[in-house]
Amino acid sequence: MDYLYETHMHTAEISACAVSGAEEQIRAYKSRGYAGVIITDHFINGNSTIPKLMRWKKQMDMFVSGYQKAKAEGDRIGLDVFFGWEYSILGSDFLTYGLAPDFLYAQPGLDKLPIEAYSALVRASGGFIVQAHPFREAWYIAIQHPAEPALLDGVEVFNASMPPDVNAKALAFAEQNGLPMQAGSDSHNIELRFPSGVALDKKAEGLSDIIAAVKTGTARMILP
Repeated sequence: MDYLYETHMHTAEISACAVSGAEEQIRAYKSRGYAGVIITDHFINGNSTIPKLMRWKKQMDMFVSGYQKAKAEGDRIGLDVFFGWEYSILGSDFLTYGLAPDFLYAQPGLDKLPIEAYSALVRASGGFIVQAHPFREAWYIAIQHPAEPALLDGVEVFNASMPPDVNAKALAFAEQNGLPMQAGSDSHNIELRFPSGVALDKKAEGLSDIIAAVKTGTARMILP
């Protein structure tokens, strides 16, 4: 039996570009047969609904509320919901896993860090960084190439919202640099073109099990 996990999804409460709310998203994934999801809302340095002129604690209270709402609905209907976020630097996005909300509360000014400092801090704290859609092209992306491989723990080589050529470049980059690979839907709306993520042979007891499966290559990517 496969256990399906979404690695990249947003809630309308926190991600300004999302259409569907946390509870709606969770119910949709449950109906698709998923065992769990990782909430990766845009952090406050990305396309976020959180006001900039606000104290750090208040910003973080708002930021984690999307996850908390999703977690409550997941607990109610029987879907595991894990915490993560999507950190943005000049339009490039980095999925960050393995750290609890307490980490964010303790890091005022985290949103201002360059990728080198951010990577060092997250990894020293036990986190895991995956660059999302590293070859995406858009007017707001200042640096349209992947980060240095040494700064990454993995690469999103299939993003269901990206065209095939963008995903193909990401796959080649990961293979050339020996980086762990994963897939994700980048879900902003319950009306997905293709629900993606990773499949595990056994149920994850926690997010660390999903991270370990990606690291070791035992997580199978959900592909068309």
